[in-house]
Amino acid sequence: MSVRHFLSLMDCTPQELSGLVRRGIELKDLRKRGVPFEPLKSRVLGMIFEKASTRTRLSFEAGMIQLGGQAIFLSPRDTQLGRGEPISDSAIVMSRMLDAVMIRTFAHATLTEFAAHSSVPLINGLSDDLHPCQVLADMQTFQEHRGNIAGKTVAWIGDGNNMCNTYMEAAIQFDFQLRIACPQGYEPDAGLLARAADRVQLLRDPREAVAGAHLVSTDVWASMGQEDEAAARLELFRPYQVNPTLLDAAAEDVLFMHCLPAHRGEEISHDLLDDPRSLAWDQAENRLHVQKALLEFLMLPNSRP
Repeated sequence: MSVRHFLSLMDCTPQELSGLVRRGIELKDLRKRGVPFEPLKSRVLGMIFEKASTRTRLSFEAGMIQLGGQAIFLSPRDTQLGRGEPISDSAIVMSRMLDAVMIRTFAHATLTEFAAHSSVPLINGLSDDLHPCQVLADMQTFQEHRGNIAGKTVAWIGDGNNMCNTYMEAAIQFDFQLRIACPQGYEPDAGLLARAADRVQLLRDPREAVAGAHLVSTDVWASMGQEDEAAARLELFRPYQVNPTLLDAAAEDVLFMHCLPAHRGEEISHDLLDDPRSLAWDQAENRLHVQKALLEFLMLPNSRP
């Protein structure tokens, strides 16, 4: 069986993605019941971090240990990648020593080039374009609390960033409608927007976007690498803050999600993470469980349904 990579939600079929969500829920239950499950004994995941991380590192490293394997943390200063070794050369060498690789990086092209030369699965832990592992965790969180997201309405409020791009892919793959409210000039990827045109509506008014929505999600207004734009963005995005009053305009059973870290008082009000409609902590935990399902899926191809 040929090697499978996970750089985007589009790398799996809708059925496979739904299966990963279900498997994440199963693995979460096993952990809560204290049932050992170690199918990845002797397997090693290499983790390359060009961007700082809390949830991505913890979830992948803890996940590999819980599955019986090991994870190796690598930063640019720890490897020859940081001294100019071609990505293709690093990919060839690393994939001869490891069973899978996860990269958290800036340019999405780093992932595609590495994948083209890797003989083991490569996972996108985040790029400037996409964040598929996070949105997979979001889908598990919604499934746990509200059931199937198909046919529901999701609102994305704020910057048309990598999370917003991935939510457009999720709208296609998980069959929901997505409304995006962002300032002019901060729209998500035009190609993805065109591809998801029958499922995505681009708006300027956050209240219009959240009206009747079953899920509302947002992210910081200035991502890593955009620190020099933070002050200007703060003023421009101020009308896009998500707060309890805005959530009141959504469906009665609305859920709120934030991929974290959050800047309280900016993209969200100071009290929003404590609102009973917020699932940010469940969402963060589910990174662990659904990524364990993903590791199992990619590293044990013979176990796939």
